[in-house]
Amino acid sequence: MSETPLKARIRALVEKTGPISVADYMGICLADPEHGYYMRREPFGAKGDFTTAPEVSQIFGELIGAWSLETWAGLGRPAPVNLVELGPGRGTLMADMLRVARLDPGFCAAARVHLVETSPRLRTTQEETLAGAPLPVTWHENLASVPQGPMVLVANEFFDALPIHQYVLTQGSWHERVVGLDPARDDLAFAAGPGRLDTVGLDGRIANPGAHGVGDGAILETQPLANAIAMEISTRLRQGGGGALVIDYGYERTEIGDTLQALERHTFADPLAHPGEADITAHVNFEALARAAREAGAAPHGPMTQGDFLIALGLLERAGHLGAGKDTTVQERIRDDVERLAGPDQMGTLFKVLALTSGCATPRPFPN
Repeated sequence: MSETPLKARIRALVEKTGPISVADYMGICLADPEHGYYMRREPFGAKGDFTTAPEVSQIFGELIGAWSLETWAGLGRPAPVNLVELGPGRGTLMADMLRVARLDPGFCAAARVHLVETSPRLRTTQEETLAGAPLPVTWHENLASVPQGPMVLVANEFFDALPIHQYVLTQGSWHERVVGLDPARDDLAFAAGPGRLDTVGLDGRIANPGAHGVGDGAILETQPLANAIAMEISTRLRQGGGGALVIDYGYERTEIGDTLQALERHTFADPLAHPGEADITAHVNFEALARAAREAGAAPHGPMTQGDFLIALGLLERAGHLGAGKDTTVQERIRDDVERLAGPDQMGTLFKVLALTSGCATPRPFPN
């Protein structure tokens, strides 16, 4: 049986120490220093494994840039201000945001760009993309090393790659789902481990699954790392002022279901098949993120769908401006890009947008 180098390493780990949690498995697959997916692969674009919204069209980043300028203005135009992106990919989103930032010399004078990126390979790509940036750019391993002060932060498709825990309902109790070895197949396999979920704080349909039609084998996911980072962001906002946008695919409230998925060459794959060579993600629980933000002292707004968010910010108007006077081929491509970003059958509904602010005022375009 052919194995990736990382699969062989995980197999050896499981044989030595026993099954590992889904969270530990995700962490190894994505961030192993030698063979982790983000450490060695080019994940983005047509030649990679998936395409993010900034890679679809420049309009996405331009609208996020306009939102950032508006948020800064609403803070009273503080100087300096930290413009932060978590998980910047190839730097495309920030490059498009800064194209809009150039329109306000005051913002360019005040802002400092901080990119939180753990992959040395992706940092190199980001440096190339942002070589002509109008603002100084600094890279960080984590948010903690970004200077204190007013902040405008963007996290696009960042939270979905953070490790989650899964629990499988077994004889009425939620047991942690683990990755172990199936001796019959001599391969990695999921199983129910001995660890159990404390249901305190979960809503009734989760805490008492039997009373709500949830049977054995059901999967429940939790995201402690994502919630902790949401709290960290919110604490920074409460202390220094500012706003943040979280854009990702996910669900608005806690649900039962297995959302762990792997993508390889734009096709869904078995999450256990090719560790290190496929992207592994899970849907984001926006209800949990909002709760964590509120507990840390920030005000959550939304979530609203990406389609509604972009259209309210002027997606159609910007697309019309870009297509004006262009030939039919260009106009059709722009229309296709708009449909992909905002169409209900594409990214428009699956992707949600959550805003976090240091004050109670509702940012545009979120409903009051």
